[in-house]
Amino acid sequence: MKHTLEMNPSANPFSGKKGLNRLKDRMFTGIVWTLGVLIIAFIFGLLYLILQDGLPKITWDFIFGLPSEIDEGGGIGPTLINSFYILFISLLISIPLGMAAGIYLAEFAPDNKLIGFVRICVEGLASVPSIIFGLFGIALFVEYFEIGLTILGGAVSLAFLNLPVLTRVTEESIRSVPKELKSASFALGGTHLQTIMRALIPAALSGIITGICLVAGRAFGESAVIILTAGVTTSGEMWDFSLFSPGATLAVHLWYVQSEAIVGDAQEIAQKAAAVLVFVVLLINLVFRIPLWLNARRTKRS
Repeated sequence: MKHTLEMNPSANPFSGKKGLNRLKDRMFTGIVWTLGVLIIAFIFGLLYLILQDGLPKITWDFIFGLPSEIDEGGGIGPTLINSFYILFISLLISIPLGMAAGIYLAEFAPDNKLIGFVRICVEGLASVPSIIFGLFGIALFVEYFEIGLTILGGAVSLAFLNLPVLTRVTEESIRSVPKELKSASFALGGTHLQTIMRALIPAALSGIITGICLVAGRAFGESAVIILTAGVTTSGEMWDFSLFSPGATLAVHLWYVQSEAIVGDAQEIAQKAAAVLVFVVLLINLVFRIPLWLNARRTKRS
């Protein structure tokens, strides 16, 4: 092969003027670095614009206080608790089901037209606007079961919203694991279940956790689904864990204060609520990254 390239330089796709190639390489590197710096600067600038007005004004009374419809100085306590509560229930439903569906599509589903159509449907559902899931939640919980606007309806509707994304992320993460790892597990006498649990899932954990981070952040900041299925109000109690109570979340409260509220400090409440919302979403991503760091350290030690 080396002799052929020496005899016929035109057969080498990397042959040419070295000076021109180096110039193109430097230009490309410069463009990539410039775009990267601009994107990072844009992200930090956006975070600064959101946090600069609200973050310094946040107090414990605001975080744990009750919302007020008329008087100034209302807090976000019940809406913040509802946000975590609904997020927890939705992930409790969607993570096992989404991972199970993704593992089935990656490991057990036959390669035929029906499964191909199912994958297309899952990808389509992953890109459907969230308000469609909200309308589905109204039809299911409000009209069919007649339970009204509740935390249960909002959490299950959010779980439906998360399922397609978790399914596709899990499937692709499992498929990206080298086949040699799977073959080695079988060669050592492992069953299919043992191979999935002890070899494939740990190797695919990074991609799966990334998918969970994405759906968790999206669910925490979701408003359309919650407005349609859980309402725009709370029960008025700080620690109300009834599944059949109204379930306005922090994102819904932010929308309501910004657009409908008549309190004098509505703008200030919106700024502080936005800062809390962004901070919590960043915190959620940090918390979900901890298992990845621990898994990476354990892998290096072994």
